[in-house]
Amino acid sequence: MIRSRLLPAAAVALVLGPALTLPAAAAGPAAPAVSAAHSASAQLPRPTGPYAVGRDTLHLVDTGRPDPWVPSAGSRQLMVSLSYPARRRTGGPTAPYMTLDEARYLIRLRAPGATVPPEVISGVRTWAHTGARPAPGRFPLVVLSPGFSFPRSTLTGLADDLASRGYVVALVDHPYENAGTTLPDGRTLPCVLCEEPPEGGMRAVAESRAVDVSLVLDRLTGARPAWRHARMIDARRIGMGGHSIGGDAAAATMAADARVRAGVNMDGTFFAPVPAGGLDGRPFLMFGATDRTADRTWDDAWAGLDGWKRWLTVTGADHGSFTDVPLLGELAGIPDTAALPYARGQHLTRAYVAAFFDRHLKGVPRPLLDGPSPAHPEVIVRRP
Repeated sequence: MIRSRLLPAAAVALVLGPALTLPAAAAGPAAPAVSAAHSASAQLPRPTGPYAVGRDTLHLVDTGRPDPWVPSAGSRQLMVSLSYPARRRTGGPTAPYMTLDEARYLIRLRAPGATVPPEVISGVRTWAHTGARPAPGRFPLVVLSPGFSFPRSTLTGLADDLASRGYVVALVDHPYENAGTTLPDGRTLPCVLCEEPPEGGMRAVAESRAVDVSLVLDRLTGARPAWRHARMIDARRIGMGGHSIGGDAAAATMAADARVRAGVNMDGTFFAPVPAGGLDGRPFLMFGATDRTADRTWDDAWAGLDGWKRWLTVTGADHGSFTDVPLLGELAGIPDTAALPYARGQHLTRAYVAAFFDRHLKGVPRPLLDGPSPAHPEVIVRRP
């Protein structure tokens, strides 16, 4: 857990969240191991769009920037998972959820008393296929950034669903900020910031992620792109979303990079505040649990946003409800703290995030964002 000398206890809770953290009472007896049969049935919810999903992985190196957290490590390195609309019945096996070492590091950091084998977490089944042939056409790009201490894979359910709906999705790992990031050479980088936060606290993390994302955009949309299927991307239509500090990073990236046309913060404190002048009229979605109604940074962000905006509150959700984390917690033997079931949280997150990007990157009207929905009674919509 982040030391409180730079962050108050309340801020720590907002950044890390309760999910995948053993309650104090559970620190003695170990959580039950999960059976092989249970692990074999662990699968993300099926994507809901018309496209099959392909998956590629990129290793990006910023030779002009030392790693901001471990300068002795050399240049900043990023791992990026790309989910994209694909032709059906093409490609190889389904893509792995995360590496075995990433699962091992995640359990060690976030569920230290659990006895679940790391294979159970890394073996969660996805719907994306490696080597799948791209679907014809050009598609908007959405960049996703995960919560602090969590690997990029915890947003796979959302990423693959967006890809099935006609988006290229770049899911970014920010090394030394999450439990573990495995590089192509086999090394897994640990969460250095979980032990010693940076000067400037979590604001520095959000602003560093904005630099990371700009590098990703450079490498995906530049003259010599790093991805073999970069021709699929329509560089005029770029959005960004994130969970927790990744959501704050979405706003920080928009403030720094005009290429990002629309952003989503999923339950993240605005440690890096929305600039006083707003985001140049660009649309932004604030999508969070009920606790956010008491978060002053959300009040300030709402007042500062100068374009199309919505504040959605999800009754029964907690900090992890917008991610795959409740599923991983169940596999680790940790009861979910949210009243909202995992499958329902995934459904709502997918529906509203896709509606937002459909509206602002594709120009498709989505009345779901304009008021109460009988099909989604958990969601309270606030609009100007």
